[in-house]
Amino acid sequence: MRLVNIKPRRGAGILIGAIPIIALLIAYALISVARADANPNEKVLPTFVAMAQAAVQLTTEVDPRTGNITAWSDTIASLWRLGIGVAIATLSTLLIGLALGVVPLVRAALGPIVAVIAVIPPIAVLPILFIALGLGEASKIALIAVGIAPYMVRDLAGHVASLPVEQMVKAQTLGANSWQLTLRVALPQALPRLIESLRLSMGPAWVFLISAEAIASDVGLGYRIFLVRRYLAMDIILPYVAWISVLAIATDAILLLISRKAFPWAHGDGH
Repeated sequence: MRLVNIKPRRGAGILIGAIPIIALLIAYALISVARADANPNEKVLPTFVAMAQAAVQLTTEVDPRTGNITAWSDTIASLWRLGIGVAIATLSTLLIGLALGVVPLVRAALGPIVAVIAVIPPIAVLPILFIALGLGEASKIALIAVGIAPYMVRDLAGHVASLPVEQMVKAQTLGANSWQLTLRVALPQALPRLIESLRLSMGPAWVFLISAEAIASDVGLGYRIFLVRRYLAMDIILPYVAWISVLAIATDAILLLISRKAFPWAHGDGH
């Protein structure tokens, strides 16, 4: 049997995927313990025990300066910024993407502008956002929205524009106007693609969030990571990175679940 034809079952696939992760964790544990034994003040590779102690402190003890539990206040602040930015980008994508995909005149007028904006590195726009919107929440949220919306708009518009022409012709034959074509034909088929595009954009959204918080913020996951890096506090940085990964994975799983439940036909689960 050829190697390309070997398809592991679900249980075997999970086990195969877990082996490299477990091996990496074991290797890190052994190396970190060995370095800690050689140097009790080791900071670059903290042991799991040291990271666990730091995590417990950050999630249970109240910061006397702010009166809040550090990890939870950082998480709430970051998720709020991320949620608002992603919501703005998603709504903008739905409106603009449908218009570009359904109406050729809109596509001819706005398509080039969207294409130009999409190739501008969002991080390069950050100073402009800080100047225009200040150092508050608006600039951070705007960076997330501006960073992911152009890609999502282009993806959704391309998907809608590539829908079978026969569907549009039949709907118009039955008397559908432009609004009905958009809402009854294009929208239902655009929504699962919108969720898929959002899932692919969540990684960059986290990057933009962390970048904005690192430059100008006094609370947030990105702010905390860049604050403690000057002390080489890897026992705090690594748990924060792991926590961000957990949040990202959970968000992706929720979006996938919503898509499967709401649009099973888009995943081959329905007829």
